[in-house]
Amino acid sequence: MLPSYFILDPLLKNWLQEDIGRGDRSTSGILWNHAKGGQAHWVVKETGVIAGLPVANRVFQLLNSTVRFIPTVAEGEYCEAQTIIAEIEGPLDALLTGERVSLNLAMRLSGIATATRAYVEEIADLQVRLVDTRKTTPGLRVLEKYATFIGGAINHRFGLDDAIMIKDNHIQAAGSIEEAITRIRKTMPYPLSIEVETSNLEEVKQALNMGVEIIMLDNMTVSEMKDAVQLIRHHSGGVKIEASGNITLENIRSVALTGVDYISTSAPITRSTWLDLSMRI
Repeated sequence: MLPSYFILDPLLKNWLQEDIGRGDRSTSGILWNHAKGGQAHWVVKETGVIAGLPVANRVFQLLNSTVRFIPTVAEGEYCEAQTIIAEIEGPLDALLTGERVSLNLAMRLSGIATATRAYVEEIADLQVRLVDTRKTTPGLRVLEKYATFIGGAINHRFGLDDAIMIKDNHIQAAGSIEEAITRIRKTMPYPLSIEVETSNLEEVKQALNMGVEIIMLDNMTVSEMKDAVQLIRHHSGGVKIEASGNITLENIRSVALTGVDYISTSAPITRSTWLDLSMRI
């Protein structure tokens, strides 16, 4: 879901402040005594999935509530190059001042959505879901995760308070998987679940014996994943299985065919490029 304006507006205002500073010298110099309305359109300059149009609309609304930002394609639509994706009407100063922040956000989010869609399409016919991670740009997490959702993935936890994930360094700090889980269960609130990161079959067995809800198979080979999935399914049908680590477009289908429920990867966010968009007055 797109975050509420209660969450979104402070972020957008900060980014506008970063760009505008003490004032838009170029725009104010041209229009200082010639306030008038204008029209513009957005065009996508390369093929990709469009994401961030509601965010762009909000940027212009914060500058001037009379601006009309009218999408001509749906959020999440796959568009060919040179497609007009939005029409904009309103005061020229708002259109010119809001151009860069709105475009930057939409280009970043569209790039993520485009990359995500490529991963999702590789496993679309299988009973497995792609999920994102917390490897996000500081300050942009809520929007970058929104973009992966638009691309067809589902969101993993948004922050450390969302769920309990016991990773390798937690296990090292506690001394063992059993000790980490025992300590956490003394303080964890209801109804949070526990996910444990495992890297071999012995660790999978330990996690199963402790009755956790989710087991992550981290950086295992496809063969190791198959053995782990068989072990977990034999032990309990209710435990969810997540594969993670070194997931690529080339190997994601092989990973999915091991029988895991989820595949998590940061690649659509960390390795995506911006989708080139342009605004023309």
